[in-house]
Amino acid sequence: MYQPRTPGYCKKDPVKRWNLPDRVFFACGACHILAHAFLARFDANGDRGFYSLRFKPAAGFTGNHIVIAGHDWIFDYHGFSPRDAYLRHTWHRARQRWPGWQADLITLPRNVLISEEKSREIDGLWLRGPDQFLHNALPRANRFLTRFGPPSA
Repeated sequence: MYQPRTPGYCKKDPVKRWNLPDRVFFACGACHILAHAFLARFDANGDRGFYSLRFKPAAGFTGNHIVIAGHDWIFDYHGFSPRDAYLRHTWHRARQRWPGWQADLITLPRNVLISEEKSREIDGLWLRGPDQFLHNALPRANRFLTRFGPPSA
């Protein structure tokens, strides 16, 4: 949901996309890679109850985004945020940019996060695999995660 301000930025230009700062890179089209890396690091067995959550904009709107949700927090390129505050902020900022913005929150199966083929089985979703960027995005996501501690219990 982050709108890059990089002159000449285009998702279709793999070099410009790769050269974005990490925070912008994981906000603008690689959020699902960060979500996968988070789950692999902090909930590999799936027993902690963390899950990926997709913001699916209503018809006619943009702003697709994938985050990780815990019981009372959300994690994305910002780091950890209280869940209610994050959701209020997201809707507020999106409606500033796109009046009337609406989105559904949809839980995604883990296996779609790094599989273009599996992601395309979900209505309106089409995610790149980590190796479909200029370089493999998974090591970059793992390095980015070192900036944050583990989630609270």
